[in-house]
Amino acid sequence: MYAAGDVQVQQVADPSIVEPTDAVMRVVRACICGSDLWPYHSMERSEAGQSMGHEAIGVVEDIGDDVRTLKRGDLVVMPFASSDGTCEFCHDGLNTACVHVGFFGNNGTNGAQAEALRIPFADGTLYPLPVAEDDALMPSLLTLSDVMGTGHHAAVVSKVGPGKTVAVVGDGAVGLCGVIAAKRLGAEQIIILGRHEDRIALARDFGATDVVSERGAEAVERVRQLTGGHGVHSVLECVGLDQAVETSIQIARPGGAVGRVGVPQHELLPGATPSFFKNVTVGGGPAPVRAYVDELLPDVLEGRIEPGRVFDRNVDLDGVPDGYRAMDERDSIKVMVTP
Repeated sequence: MYAAGDVQVQQVADPSIVEPTDAVMRVVRACICGSDLWPYHSMERSEAGQSMGHEAIGVVEDIGDDVRTLKRGDLVVMPFASSDGTCEFCHDGLNTACVHVGFFGNNGTNGAQAEALRIPFADGTLYPLPVAEDDALMPSLLTLSDVMGTGHHAAVVSKVGPGKTVAVVGDGAVGLCGVIAAKRLGAEQIIILGRHEDRIALARDFGATDVVSERGAEAVERVRQLTGGHGVHSVLECVGLDQAVETSIQIARPGGAVGRVGVPQHELLPGATPSFFKNVTVGGGPAPVRAYVDELLPDVLEGRIEPGRVFDRNVDLDGVPDGYRAMDERDSIKVMVTP
C-alpha cells in the first residue's frame, strides 16, 4: 500500500533467515482484514510503501538454527502478531503484549498478502496444524490467525457465559465471529447490531437471536426494549469508532462489561461518565489469538463452529487491489487470498 486507496502488487526480494529464531513461511492462504481498511482510507503517500497483510496459513520452508518446535514442511497458522512464547506476558496468555511483539504488515514489517514472508520468533509465533494444505477446513483454520480469536477475545473480556444477554456491535467478520464466540460460550440472547442483509443472515445462522439495525439513540432504545429495559450483560465492540464505543457503553446493563476489539479511531475513550455511573467494565485490546488456538482449534477441526463462512470472495495476489475495493464498498464481508 502506497497511499490511501493505492494498493499495488510488486515483485520484492525473497524472504530469508535473518535471526537464528526466524522461519521462512510460504503462504498458502492469507486474507484482507477490516482493519486494513483504515490505512486504505487515510494512509499518507509513502515512496517505500507498506507490505500488507497480517493473517495467514503457510508451510515452513526454512528455519533458523535456534528453532526447536518446527520443521520444514509443517503447515502452520500465523497469528497477526509475532511473540517469543517465553516472556512473562506470553506465559500469562497475553502474547500481543510480548516484550518482543511485532505486528505483521505494520510499521515496515513484512506482510502476509504475499507468496512468502519471514517469521520472527517462529517457535513462539507459529502454531502447527494437523492437516494438509489442501484441507477443506482451510477457511475456518485461517480465521484462527485473527478474526475468530479476536471475536472470542471480545467475548472473554466482556464476560460472556451461560444464560447471559449479549450484544455484538458491528457486522463485519470480527463481529460475526463474535456471534459464534458468544453462542459457543453459552449466551442465551445474542443481539447483532448491523444493517447489511447478507451479514445479518449469516449472523442468524451463527446464533444471533435478535437484530438491531438502528444507530445511535434509536439503537440504544431498541436494545433496551429487547432486554427488559436494562441492557445486556456483555457487549462485544467490533468496530472502533467513537459512536460504536458510546453505543456499547450505553447498551450495557449496570455491572455489565464491554470487550473492545475494534481498532480505536480515537485518542480518548468515549462514554466515561455513563460507564462510571453504571459500574460498567470496559476492557480489551489486540487479541492474543496465539493463546486461544488450543481452545478453538478442536471445535474447528470437529465442525462445531464454521467461522470460515465469513469469507465470501477468493482472489489471487493480482486480485488483492480489487479485494480491498470490494471490502471497502461492502461488496464483500471478507476476502481470502490464495497466492
